[in-house]
Amino acid sequence: MTAIVGLLSVDLYIADALTLKDRRRVVKSLLERLANRHNVSVAELGPDGTPHQITVAVTCVANETSYVHTVLNAALRLIESEPRVVAERSEVTIL
Repeated sequence: MTAIVGLLSVDLYIADALTLKDRRRVVKSLLERLANRHNVSVAELGPDGTPHQITVAVTCVANETSYVHTVLNAALRLIESEPRVVAERSEVTIL
């Protein structure tokens, strides 16, 4: 059996974040919803110094590539539906 690993990387812009604490509040809420609704692993990747920008990673493991794409596309739609963030760039990589 083969394990298919998918990685969704999204660069986000958070206009209302004046401090890193503001950014963390928005991102933490978003990542918790992603993990709970789509059963994926999520992480913040940085950058650390700017409150307006962040890159997040979403990963999914399954035995079918089509299922991985379906889950990651649903996760991206959830991110894009968040009114407090703007998804500037997204990339899906299948490993």
